[in-house]
Amino acid sequence: MSDIIKLLPDHVANQIAAGEVVQRPASIVKELMENAIDAKATKIELIIRDAGKNLIQVVDNGIGMSDTDARLAFERHATSKIQSTEDIFRISTKGFRGEALASIAAVAQVELKTKTKEAKTGTNIYIEGGGFQFQEPIQTAEGSNFLVKNLFYNVPARRKFLKNNNVEFRHIIDEFQRVALAHEDLDFELFHNDEIVFRLRKASLLQRIVEIFGRKLHALLVPIKEDLGWVKLNGFVAKPEGAKKVRGEQFFFVNGRYFRSAYFNKAVQEAFDGLLLPGYIPTFFLFLELDPEKVDVNIHPQKTEVKFEDENLIFALVRSTIKKSLGIYNVAPSLDFEKDTSMDAFVMQKNTGGMFRAPEITVDRDYNPFLVEKTSAGEKNALTEIYQQTVTAAPSKINLFEDEDFDEDLMRLPNGYWLFNKGGKTLMLDLGRMHRLIIADRNKRKSSAIERHTLLFSLEYHMNETEKMKYRSIKKYLPELGFEMVLANDNVLRIDAVPEGLKETQVMKFMEQLFDILEYRTEEEFMEFYQQKWNKIQSKSRFDFLYKTDAELVIKDFTALGFPEYLPSGKRCYIELPLEELKNKF
Repeated sequence: MSDIIKLLPDHVANQIAAGEVVQRPASIVKELMENAIDAKATKIELIIRDAGKNLIQVVDNGIGMSDTDARLAFERHATSKIQSTEDIFRISTKGFRGEALASIAAVAQVELKTKTKEAKTGTNIYIEGGGFQFQEPIQTAEGSNFLVKNLFYNVPARRKFLKNNNVEFRHIIDEFQRVALAHEDLDFELFHNDEIVFRLRKASLLQRIVEIFGRKLHALLVPIKEDLGWVKLNGFVAKPEGAKKVRGEQFFFVNGRYFRSAYFNKAVQEAFDGLLLPGYIPTFFLFLELDPEKVDVNIHPQKTEVKFEDENLIFALVRSTIKKSLGIYNVAPSLDFEKDTSMDAFVMQKNTGGMFRAPEITVDRDYNPFLVEKTSAGEKNALTEIYQQTVTAAPSKINLFEDEDFDEDLMRLPNGYWLFNKGGKTLMLDLGRMHRLIIADRNKRKSSAIERHTLLFSLEYHMNETEKMKYRSIKKYLPELGFEMVLANDNVLRIDAVPEGLKETQVMKFMEQLFDILEYRTEEEFMEFYQQKWNKIQSKSRFDFLYKTDAELVIKDFTALGFPEYLPSGKRCYIELPLEELKNKF
């Protein structure tokens, strides 16, 4: 049998390694920005074209590289960050992959212009598809200028799996924001297709958060700070009003490095127990500092997951510190340890001659609840009148079995569901979900655009840069959806008209949700999700159906739809009750 094992050529090995390092354009953004920070840059400029598919350029004013270092940087397993295995367990820098630049160069056309402070001239290197093309002296500014062009041009199978530009650029913004949040003492700029998206100047952490996520978040932020010596925790959490149903504004950092942790997310969620509605996720920006030897940042290829030596203690620290801060800022109830108790004793004293007296309660010690007293006719009439008023005020609480005209085929339950006999089966109906499908069908059959309602006074929605970018991506759809709005100045959206049926009090919350559902979605997916959202706003909840006549109308319209069992989201509109199982319980 002939030998079948062969060594892979370098360019093939590099392309395979690139699969781990370069998943999408955002992966390159992360590597190059972290390298710029490690190079002691104070200003970093990120320039993007076509969501990074055609150009990713990172310009920094760091220490730059010599001619030799610039050439070696593109070799596999070449790095200035670690020298031994032990160094991996005490890493304090950002990028330390020995194969990062080699992997990037293997799947793109890469040019590097760099110069050190001491050198009279810089160097220019060009590598294409992993193959070195040339290196020559050049006049260039101090620092480094990386240009990555035509990503995956030589791996078309990988390129076709990239998402559309809106989605890929959203991932780039994520990486940009994570780096910018962790380094508020640096200047950052982001351009996309020659338009400025972010221009961030050196600032405090609070200013940096507001610059990125918008000024409406400013009033909601609660500072978090605790120092236990071996670990420090600081940052901000938003009050419950800043919570959302979608993830996005949840950030954990350790020693300046962003990481994800479902475990620590749970600690934050528990700190908000009793303060959030079900399904809502708190907004937070939390920074941990501790000995690098107590953190393993090398357990995930993208370095987004880390392992802590004392994670249970850190979990308790995060939860308790947030709880304490929410209490201090009167977001959550807390014990008042500084209350002056001297007045309590003064009020409770029994000196009848004093100004204050403790309240007295008179108790009938001869009362026996088991003795039935006779009630006069007048008292009976008064009780009857009170009962009738209570029943009239709360029709949903009426005992349906006392209604002489009650049909046993349809009955409302106290929890808002209805019981309905259909074809020998007993169904429990969610009329709210059924109504949503009816509304969706009506909207689908409408041929004209949604009617709009002109507001008496225009509303202003203050956007952050990310929301502004999203607004531009859906701007063309807004008139047919019933909106009339214009970008009044840099970050203020003036709303002059809204869809008929959308209350003015709902507009601001609806706009927030509108931008939320744009996360990582194509424009076509947005239209589908928008329609679902709009159908939900127009439809009633199951608690709105109090009367049998209303229920009968919904059931009639729902039957015309074919009595579908599920919403598009997969939620049930009704369930069949297992009557045989229920009978066995008697």
